[in-house]
Amino acid sequence: MTDLKPDDTLDCIGLYCPVPVIKTKEAVDKLAAGQVLEVLADDPAAPEDMKAWAKRTGNELLSVESTADGVRFLIRKTK
Repeated sequence: MTDLKPDDTLDCIGLYCPVPVIKTKEAVDKLAAGQVLEVLADDPAAPEDMKAWAKRTGNELLSVESTADGVRFLIRKTK
């Protein structure tokens, strides 16, 4: 478990592609550069989707962790 405290949390449990990525973009847009968003998702496609989204947008995917409910992502807004 990463000890980094996120600035905001987005719960995407029960949502499926492409909704978690769309909601992640909306949430990241509200953050200041350098802030961290925690995203919780249980969509099996979410890990690949989040990696691709972070690469495409230039945001930093700090961690991808499996949890009891799905996957927890930490994303740092870069700009």
